[in-house]
Amino acid sequence: MKIAIISPNPAHLQEMAHALQEHSHQVQTFEGGKTRMPTIAEQERPDLMLVDGMCCDPADLAPVEYVTTHYTRTAVVLLCAQQTPEFLLQSMRAGVREVLNSPASPQSLVDAVRRIGAKLQDSTAERPKGRIMAFLSCKGGSGATFLTTNLGWMLARNHSVLIMDLNLQFGDALGYLHEGKPASTLADVARDIRRLDASFLTASTVKVTPRLHVLAAPEDAMHAMEVDPLHVDAILQLAAAHYEFVLLDMGRVLDPLALRVLDRAQIIAPVLLPNVPAVRNAQKLLRMFRDLGYSESRLHPVLNRVDRRSEIGLPEVSKTLGLAQQWHSISEATHEVQAAINAGVPLAESSRGSTVVRELTAWADVLSPQAHEEGSGILTRLFRRA
Repeated sequence: MKIAIISPNPAHLQEMAHALQEHSHQVQTFEGGKTRMPTIAEQERPDLMLVDGMCCDPADLAPVEYVTTHYTRTAVVLLCAQQTPEFLLQSMRAGVREVLNSPASPQSLVDAVRRIGAKLQDSTAERPKGRIMAFLSCKGGSGATFLTTNLGWMLARNHSVLIMDLNLQFGDALGYLHEGKPASTLADVARDIRRLDASFLTASTVKVTPRLHVLAAPEDAMHAMEVDPLHVDAILQLAAAHYEFVLLDMGRVLDPLALRVLDRAQIIAPVLLPNVPAVRNAQKLLRMFRDLGYSESRLHPVLNRVDRRSEIGLPEVSKTLGLAQQWHSISEATHEVQAAINAGVPLAESSRGSTVVRELTAWADVLSPQAHEEGSGILTRLFRRA
C-alpha cells in the first residue's frame, strides 16, 4: 500500500515509517501540518494518508474534508493526542476512516493500516469501475447531444447509466429525454461538494428511468462559473464507482475542465457530419488528441446523419482522417429525430422502427459486456432481445 505520513514531529515520522516499512508498505514522510494534505494528495495520490498532530477543533477538518471529497480513492486516518466525542463525530462526517492516539503504538498503527487495506481491497473487488464515454462535436449542430442521450437510453435497458451534461453554459441534454426543469444541477453539486457521496449524487440527478439518471447542466449560465475541474473530477470518480456507464455530453471548448475529463474517459467519441467543414475540424481535433498523448484505441469517432446517396460517406471520411477502425455510422433521419427532440422523448419511444434506433441498439450491444460474454450467434442475439 502507498502511504503518505504527515506530522510536525520528526520523531513521530521516523517511528511510524519504520513500523510500516517493516510490513512492506511504500511509505513517504512529510514534515508539516494538515494544510499540506491537498498538495500531497494531488501530487502523490497515496492509498492512505496518516495525519498526525490534529487537535480537537472541528474547524481544523477543512483540509481533511477537501481530500476525502476530491480524492475519493485516498483513505485518511488522523492521529490525535486528545479526542473529544464531538471531534470524533465530525471526523467521521468528514470522511475519516479511523482516529488513533498520538503517538500511536507500532502495533495499533499496523493493525489500523491492515483493516483499511482490507476494506480498500474489498471495495475494489466488489465494484468494478464504470466505463466513461465522452461525446463532443467537431462542429456545431453535429448531433452529439442526441447521440449521448439516446445511446444512454439504449444502454439503460440492461445497465445503470449516468449522463452528465458538461456543456455548462448552454447544456440541454435533459430536454432530449425529459420534460421540466431539474430540481438540482451540476452547479448545485459543486457548490455543496463537501457533501458528495453516492446518495447525494443520486439525489441530485433526474431519474428518467430507474436505470437512467441525468445530472443536468446549470440552469443559469452564470452558475457555470462556479464549477471547476476539481469539482467535476471528484464527481466523475464517484460516478464511475456507482454506475456501469457514465456518458458525458461535452461542450466544444477544450479548456482545463474538459481536458481533465477527457483524461479519465476510456472512450472519446468525436461526432461529425459528412461534409468538408466538419471533416476539417475533425482533423484539427484528432491532431490535438495525438499531441496530448491519447491513444488511438480510445478514439471512436461517429459519422452522423449519413445519407447513402451522398458523395461523402464513411469510407471517404475514414480515409481522410486516417482512422480505419472503431467508427460508428448513424443514418440520416431528420424528420424522425427532430420530432423526438421537440417532444423531449427518446427516439426509441417515438419511432421504434427507425433505422437510427436499430443502429443505436447495435452500438449499445457492442458496448455491453454481455456482447462479449454471451457470444454473437443469431440465436443468442434473438434471445437477448427477447
